[in-house]
Amino acid sequence: MPVAINQLHPAFAGEVSGIDCTKPLAPDEVAAIEAGMDRYAVLVFRDQDLSDDQQIAFTRHFGELESYKEAGHIQKAWDRRLRAGMADFSNLDKDGNIISAEDRVWFFKLGDRLWHSDSSFRPVPAKYSLLSGRVLPSWGANTDFADMRAAYDALDDRTKAEIEPLVCLHSLIYSREAIGFTDLTPDEIEAFRPIRQRLVRIHPVTGRKSLFLAAHAGAIEGWTIPEARMFLRDLTEHATQREFVYSHSWRLNDLVMWDNRQTMHRARRFDRNEVRDVRRTTLAGDVITIEQLA
Repeated sequence: MPVAINQLHPAFAGEVSGIDCTKPLAPDEVAAIEAGMDRYAVLVFRDQDLSDDQQIAFTRHFGELESYKEAGHIQKAWDRRLRAGMADFSNLDKDGNIISAEDRVWFFKLGDRLWHSDSSFRPVPAKYSLLSGRVLPSWGANTDFADMRAAYDALDDRTKAEIEPLVCLHSLIYSREAIGFTDLTPDEIEAFRPIRQRLVRIHPVTGRKSLFLAAHAGAIEGWTIPEARMFLRDLTEHATQREFVYSHSWRLNDLVMWDNRQTMHRARRFDRNEVRDVRRTTLAGDVITIEQLA
């Protein structure tokens, strides 16, 4: 069965058929998926009952897994539930029990409900992310995606000229401060030191410009903090208007793949007393945005 992609949203997001993500892909299948990612930025694969090994193998068709020595989370290695290469976005602890509502790890995870782009706080931000829905709660838990290309295109010329040279500072400290989580150790503060990123990105394949925003962005070089944060908030409100957003309502064994270079996303609320087991693989990025020509 040939690969087919049907549009899910007037602006972006596509549903893929003709692919079994549990099996090795042929070169033409990889090329079709990559072309779909360049066009849609978000792809949905239904009925993919994946093991962790299969998800990692599928992900590696499109590049190398992201790997950093510096922490991207406050959770320690010995407290993690999943193997290396898998990021745990569940509400479960290492023993498979629902995390306490008072656990600082749970507080930290709540920051994922803010609009963000994966690893924008890394020197080289992530390329693709792939999230597999293994166990789902009875309501809520959608994942929303915002098309940052369309958001950029819709800006007026004066704003485009203003933002073209701007450089932002990104850190997990900023996004967690936004939800009132400031209980960080000195080691965590050092690991989360701010990283410089351009506010306008250029896609390496299509050449399209997009906004590079995230809750992790908390400062603009050369601006005061209050003015920078108000401006970034205004841009985020613009970029997340209804016409730019696809909201994914999860089905069991969905695999959702998105391009962090062209989108923002956020998790949505659910009943924390029900299990939500979703597991992410992340592809290493391909460009240092600060080296991109303005």
